[in-house]
Amino acid sequence: MVVLSKIYTRTGDTGETALGNGTRVKKYDPRVEAYGTSDELNCFVGMARTEAEGETDAALSRIQNDLFDLGADLCRPEMEKDAEAEYPPLRMADAQVSRLESEIDAMNARLEPLRSFVLPGGARLSAHLHVCRTVARRAERLAVELASEETVNPAAVKYLNRLSDWFFVAARIANDEGRADVLWVPGANR
Repeated sequence: MVVLSKIYTRTGDTGETALGNGTRVKKYDPRVEAYGTSDELNCFVGMARTEAEGETDAALSRIQNDLFDLGADLCRPEMEKDAEAEYPPLRMADAQVSRLESEIDAMNARLEPLRSFVLPGGARLSAHLHVCRTVARRAERLAVELASEETVNPAAVKYLNRLSDWFFVAARIANDEGRADVLWVPGANR
């Protein structure tokens, strides 16, 4: 259980922060960038939820919780030492990826196939979800970059990849199941 009795600690005043295993690193460390961006994404999901209702809101709530799991996973380096940890570190699971895939498939079954690229916009919820999509892509790029240098849970990277797809399909659903999508017209303003 997490207990936060004091919000400021002053331990970051010199430009360092602690990872989940207690290691001190610079605040611009690639691992901090990766989990910090997942936290930023979670904030944008919260913004999207102000426009969402019903199952979409419930799904976004699950995603917000998953993003905290993702942050906990990414902030804990050295997966190979998990067995030695005082308590088992939280890691993303393939089941979380599979759930996103099932939800994407269910939403996509309600949509007509695309014949053009979609511009962000339309309904307010759709626009918010497109912002989530792009921040998820950035978080994924940062996680992939981190994985090129250090051990990263493959399920965390997969989750981010599917999540951006989820946001894209959900944005189309929010646009009257794709009927109100704003379509790209190549060269329209030449």
